[in-house]
Amino acid sequence: MAVKSASAKRLSSQNAEPDAILAQERIALLAKALGHPARIQVIETLLRRKICIGCDIVDEIGLAPSTTSEHLRILKNAGLIVGEIDRPRVCYSIDPSAVQALIDFLLRIQATIPPSIPEAK
Repeated sequence: MAVKSASAKRLSSQNAEPDAILAQERIALLAKALGHPARIQVIETLLRRKICIGCDIVDEIGLAPSTTSEHLRILKNAGLIVGEIDRPRVCYSIDPSAVQALIDFLLRIQATIPPSIPEAK
């Protein structure tokens, strides 16, 4: 995976609208948050249960509590889940509105017609 240098990043940022940059950052944050199988498993658990206490999630995905907590933190920072404190527990649920930017982006990709490649002779 290629990494952009700081100067290349600045040049590409200078040519883009501030709203477009924010949208790109939002999409990247969502994609990164969904980029681990354990976090997908957390989301799938919440889809099945609608709301879930943190310790239930630990039991469901079978990882250490500290590891699960880190995955929950990443999903929460991305806005994909919300955590409501109900002492001494935290109840998590999905925020479906959080994925709209990613959905729109993926739909744009899906709607793209790939260029035809000339046949080799």
